[in-house]
Amino acid sequence: MAFFHGRIMPLAEAQVSVATHALQYGTGCFEGIRAYWNEGRQNLYLLKAAEHYERFEDSCRMIRITCPYSVEHLLEATRALLKTGGFRQDVYIRPVAFKASQVIKLTLRDLRDDVAIYAVPMGNYIDVDGLRAMVSAWVRVSDNAIPARSKLTGSYVNMALASDDAHEKGYDEAILLGADGHVSEGAGSNLFMVRRGTLITPPVTADILEGITRSIVMELAKEKGIPVAERPIDRTELYLADEVFLTGTGAQIAPITEIDGRMIGSGCRGPVVERLQDVFFQTVRGDNPDHQDWVMPVYD
Repeated sequence: MAFFHGRIMPLAEAQVSVATHALQYGTGCFEGIRAYWNEGRQNLYLLKAAEHYERFEDSCRMIRITCPYSVEHLLEATRALLKTGGFRQDVYIRPVAFKASQVIKLTLRDLRDDVAIYAVPMGNYIDVDGLRAMVSAWVRVSDNAIPARSKLTGSYVNMALASDDAHEKGYDEAILLGADGHVSEGAGSNLFMVRRGTLITPPVTADILEGITRSIVMELAKEKGIPVAERPIDRTELYLADEVFLTGTGAQIAPITEIDGRMIGSGCRGPVVERLQDVFFQTVRGDNPDHQDWVMPVYD
């Protein structure tokens, strides 16, 4: 099922023309939201859904899309969509806004805008036990070229090129550097490393997406007494790190155990990642009493 043109309909009916502007030029934006099934409570929990839709609205503004729905309307539409689907497993929700006019013209103005939401069952998008990664030859697109802090559809070709190259070379994931040579992020996920007991991640000025899971991890780490620092990271620091891991709606918290053929730390999931994963997966399923405000139940 999908939410499209203001109503819930079968996904097969939520169609657009091949002449759609967004298909020709990548003029759209999207979000990724997860909902986690709690078997004991028999309920599905949306994780930080309001924050995701606030970022969705920011991305719309960046690409001059007028979203006709408020955050509250989008939240209720999402809950209705999930209820209609009757999901009883972990789910990935994809809201997308795009330039819907059928016109060949390089512009963002005076075009019709559309918004849609659909959902699919999804477990672990990538391995959460240990990944082999490589530093990509593809450089992360600069924020001055395409806004990195917005989830714009066209910009993800950059990530796809890096990810495809990594997979062809036998790796699970790619790590992208920025134009200045410092570490930016993974292919569609934020990056953290642990060195000498401190959790370190590139700053928001490093051409990264301002990740919601990234902010969750930083807050959970501080609650666990783990020092957190945002600063530039050199490529070679990754090789010397005690732990490296990726975060994101898709990635969740996924440790990297090898980079460019070099073993990271002990070569297996480290203690910091293990602690963060434990509290993260407890939280997202609605079982952390300290963060009930982070999750929204779908079924009343």
